[in-house]
Amino acid sequence: MSISDVKQPRVRSFALGAYVGGLAFTNDGETLAAATGAGDVHLIDVAGEGIKVAKAHGGAVLSFAAHPDGVSFLSGGDDGRIVRTARDGSTTEIAKFQGRWIDVLAVHATGSFACGIGKEAKLWARGAAEPATLGPHPSTVAALDFSPDGSRVTAAHYGGVSVWQVAKPKEKARTLNWKGSHVHLRYSPNGRFLATTTQDNAIHVWRLSSGQDMQMAGYRTKVRQLVWTHDSRWLLSDAADCFVAWDFSGKGPEGQPPLEFGFGDGTIMTGIAGHPAAPFLVGGFERGGVRLGDLEGKRELVLRESDEDDGRPLRAVAFSPDGWRVAAGGEDGTVVTFDLKTEPAAS
Repeated sequence: MSISDVKQPRVRSFALGAYVGGLAFTNDGETLAAATGAGDVHLIDVAGEGIKVAKAHGGAVLSFAAHPDGVSFLSGGDDGRIVRTARDGSTTEIAKFQGRWIDVLAVHATGSFACGIGKEAKLWARGAAEPATLGPHPSTVAALDFSPDGSRVTAAHYGGVSVWQVAKPKEKARTLNWKGSHVHLRYSPNGRFLATTTQDNAIHVWRLSSGQDMQMAGYRTKVRQLVWTHDSRWLLSDAADCFVAWDFSGKGPEGQPPLEFGFGDGTIMTGIAGHPAAPFLVGGFERGGVRLGDLEGKRELVLRESDEDDGRPLRAVAFSPDGWRVAAGGEDGTVVTFDLKTEPAAS
């Protein structure tokens, strides 16, 4: 795939009526699920016109992910519930924590999943009927992520991160320390690095084999999302007016400037996702623009222009599992999909 392969994407738009906070595809790419601030999960038939609406939560959906089974979705809400939504629109309550907001959720392909509950994390290891409790941590758990092999789950909090063994949740966590609040984290696909974002408009990265760390600062606003390329070479984030990529090949990015390209119209990126098998990214922007980034070609393709008068931030973006569809949704309650394989009709 290259940007030159994208001739004229087929664009579809869906008005869902409430803030879109999460997007995920089924493994076959045929269903796109969109979670909203009204507590609904909209199940969109990406090849047709049908939409099913599942009432998953009594309040807003605060966290959302594809279920490891590939055909359903997990969500956490401000009603304290974790809910599984199937492709047919049926829902099943997995757990309920009265009076809590479930705004942190992580899943792994092995079937394990975890959520944050105040200073603790709850971990359902693969096949477990009841969760194990991890913590307490020094502060509220701000983010969770599983290692690529699923053997560890890591919590971000004030002062750094805590790395827990999934098979031995009662053992003391390994701690990686760095001052300040850590609000998001992602393992590199090769398992060598762990990256977090901080309240200081920066990214912090640990080399897990040695514990050596590095800091990348200078962003214009707080970094909220991180994405690694499938080969672990590049780490990218939102919070800039272009694609900003840190090169982790060789000795890594220490002392080196990032690759920057695709400055577009100067608006700030508010959502980012990585292609599953190629060096491509999709960015959603603060005024509703959507751009496809090509790391090898160091160029971008505008899929949708920003609206200077009425554009609203896009908070959720996603690639389909085959990488040929892009979805974006955000604060105006609209989801837009782009079929990158579609070519213009013959005249």
